[in-house]
Amino acid sequence: MDTATSPDPRPVHLKPVTLAPAPEPASGPSEPGPVREPDFIDIRGAHEHNLQIDALQVPKRKLVVFTGVSGSGKSSLAFDTLYAEGQRRYIESLSAYARQFLGQLERPKVEHLRGLSPTIAIEQKSASNNPRSTVGTITEIYDYLRVLYARVGVQHCTSCGKPVRSSSPEQIVEELLHEAKDARVTLLAPVVTHRKGEYRDLFEELRGRGFARVEVDGEVHPLETPPKLDKKLKHTIAVVVDRVVVRASDRRRITESVELALREGHGELRAEGSEPGGVKLAFSEARMCCGKSYPELNPQSFSFNSPLGMCPTCNGLGTRMEPAPDLVVPDASLTIRDGAIAPWATAMDRGEGWTFRIIEGLARSCDVDLDTPWSKIPKKKRDTVLYGVEGKRIAVEWGKEGSSSHGTVGMRYEGVIPNLMRRFRETDSEAAREYYRKFFREAPCDACGGKRLREESLAVRVADTNIAQTTAMTVRDAADHVGALGLTGARATIGEGALREISSRLTFLLNVGLDYLTLDRSGPTLSGGEAQRIRLASQLGSELSGVMYVLDEPSIGLHQRDNQRLIRTLQH
Repeated sequence: MDTATSPDPRPVHLKPVTLAPAPEPASGPSEPGPVREPDFIDIRGAHEHNLQIDALQVPKRKLVVFTGVSGSGKSSLAFDTLYAEGQRRYIESLSAYARQFLGQLERPKVEHLRGLSPTIAIEQKSASNNPRSTVGTITEIYDYLRVLYARVGVQHCTSCGKPVRSSSPEQIVEELLHEAKDARVTLLAPVVTHRKGEYRDLFEELRGRGFARVEVDGEVHPLETPPKLDKKLKHTIAVVVDRVVVRASDRRRITESVELALREGHGELRAEGSEPGGVKLAFSEARMCCGKSYPELNPQSFSFNSPLGMCPTCNGLGTRMEPAPDLVVPDASLTIRDGAIAPWATAMDRGEGWTFRIIEGLARSCDVDLDTPWSKIPKKKRDTVLYGVEGKRIAVEWGKEGSSSHGTVGMRYEGVIPNLMRRFRETDSEAAREYYRKFFREAPCDACGGKRLREESLAVRVADTNIAQTTAMTVRDAADHVGALGLTGARATIGEGALREISSRLTFLLNVGLDYLTLDRSGPTLSGGEAQRIRLASQLGSELSGVMYVLDEPSIGLHQRDNQRLIRTLQH
């Protein structure tokens, strides 16, 4: 766009031009004049797909609209010729080393193309098929929100709701004596938390300082023979400071070990019982309340794509797949023998096999009639079939009756639905997983309530609002909320940069008519027009100049009253 004058938002009607032969150069030497950027994109001999253009000039620094009936060549000219050639020339300008990773692009069928600017194409397609993508992550608003909450957020206790308090070594020792009295515990100091690397130098340094053991990804190793780590994977490392029986008579030793662990762990300490099922306590000099230690906040603490922030139950998806009884039993008028329970239908048809023998054993042991319609079986017995028998074994016959290889075995019956969940979780076959998925339905995660984050992250607040509540707002409400945060003092200085970027991106979303979307709206649920305008807002937020944007019907799905706002955004 021309910065001196506002472009005319009305469509520019293009007409083919007749090109005169270039004039012969004048004889004799001449001083080269300054090269001026052409005012037009000059196109000759464009024949991509059904496009037939002998000569055409497209004005630059204008809002140019291509119109025509379907199949007239609009996309062939805009995307397959102008954008494709712009991308190809950009890639050819890179080094040979970089080009080997990008591959070669085919040259469009055009004889001559001059005056082309760097091009960015924003087509109509889904924003993302990744279920983890949201409006906030696509526009990078969520990235700046994570920084804001990590730097100015106030951590609250998940139990009592009060701001967390710091703990001194003496308080930690008292807590240990109370919670793990007479137990043998291992005191560990975390030195690496979920970071990539081999850490050979770290192991050597710890061994040189007198430490004997180290815990790597949950397993204890001697520092004389430390494990070889894959530098491409993320690891968690803690040094074993002491193994001690927690007794009041050993208070001095415990205090010295706690102080050493806090120094090595930069204020963090873990105490784990040596016996299976023993105590597991975490302490922090800076953040502790109700006997629970809280980790130091960083942007990853609010990422549902990171183990440090994601809900451990749903792995940051906010939903979980669970078997649905109405899918397991699609027709309640059928009997079990006739295939009422869909996962058992094949076994019942064959009338043999291990699954069939388990069904017969269940019928005998629990008095379930296989020939009664499912809807008429008492609810208690239906629940037994679907969810299993707790603390009771059923008798299952094996082998051929009357032969020497025949007998009865007692086995636990886990139920149709628990069995489906276990098989879905344990199978490595994608075909089997797809089969089990037919009986599953998405449901909000019970642990996080669909908010995707662990409870410690949801307990961090800025202006009494956690990050999940902020992303649940619409773009309009979020813009008002961010503008009214009212941070003061050092918190205002720390959060200034993040707030400026968040407000800027929210403003661009408002300008393209997306004020009704929530920031936690899933990417795959967006329409083509919404996804295109989100990408448009993200690209325009970079405020690059001298760039040609190729847009595919950017006003699609936009109310007529919002068209002028979109045009003003393009002009800006």
